[in-house]
Amino acid sequence: MSIKTKIPVLAKLLSDLDDIGIVTEHDLKLLPSKGLAHDHISISGRNLLLRIPKQSQMAFDAEKNLTYQAACFKKATPSGHTPKLHHVIYPSTNLPMGALIVEEIQGESLKLPDFSSAMATALASIHSLPVPKEKDRAPLINPRNAVSETFMEVMEQSAFLANANLEYDSEHQIREELSYAGNLLSRKKNPPVSLITFDAHPGNFLITPKQEAILVDLEKARYGIPAYDLAHATLYTSTTWEKDNSFILSPDQVANFYSNWLEKIPKELAIELRPWLLDLRRTMWLWSVTWCAKWRVRSKAPANRTYQSGASTEDWSEEITDSSVIAHVRNRVDHYLDPNTIENVRKEWLTNNSLTDFLHYSAAT
Repeated sequence: MSIKTKIPVLAKLLSDLDDIGIVTEHDLKLLPSKGLAHDHISISGRNLLLRIPKQSQMAFDAEKNLTYQAACFKKATPSGHTPKLHHVIYPSTNLPMGALIVEEIQGESLKLPDFSSAMATALASIHSLPVPKEKDRAPLINPRNAVSETFMEVMEQSAFLANANLEYDSEHQIREELSYAGNLLSRKKNPPVSLITFDAHPGNFLITPKQEAILVDLEKARYGIPAYDLAHATLYTSTTWEKDNSFILSPDQVANFYSNWLEKIPKELAIELRPWLLDLRRTMWLWSVTWCAKWRVRSKAPANRTYQSGASTEDWSEEITDSSVIAHVRNRVDHYLDPNTIENVRKEWLTNNSLTDFLHYSAAT
């Protein structure tokens, strides 16, 4: 059943809540589908948005997926650069993945490089939030070693390389980078962690009339290394993802973004993180291209409509997403896995340029 056919059910569910008021079918506007993980419905006159999962990108069951996402929004709210969480609608027969009601942000798509400084400010505000004591970080992911944890995610996704129909040169280059990333695990001192979004690509930001950047997608937040967010915000695989808002950043422009961010976070955090910024940029790119390989394989599988407690609701099947979105994703995946694209991206850190100069390429050993 498509989400559009559930509008009457959603209107009744919302009307039964204490603080929403009577909601009619005409009050609910299904927004154009852009992503693989959620549908979004605007609730007229309330400045609220229904965020309805289609799957869990983190392989959680339906209830855990919803609880985790709610925690992401709550923990990021003090930054002032994310939507506020209004209500949680838990999974039910009529709505098996449940939904979140969040603040609807009025704004325009973030365009680069015009608003790279605003994006840096938003991320700096999130990364500068006080890190809670260990016991208060749940349910968010909180690894003992955030470098090795992310590398293990990359390695799990890299298992799909063999069946992703890659050209030899593509796989060879990716495996060279995997070897480099693995060597980072031998470093004696790990970088400090902060609250990070782990999904900070520019398409997840809106620019408000006050020219502030708001990050609206928070389902993957965790306690990790801010370097991953900075990379995700500015890598070629992120800035060229959106069909109508694509931009290739120059090394100078990326260096300026990092400079803006470093100026806006606590000085001690900046000093400790700076030696890691370029190397973990490479790891984040690896995460992105191995995800592409995973999607290429998994998108051909039948849809997973298993909702029982404890069962993963991860589902990359083409069956659950609009065909135009699938065509766009396939185009991007094919492009990012092309050997020439990979070679051009790697030049960013394998050649001398203003970005490698700024981030002191050889400083971290």
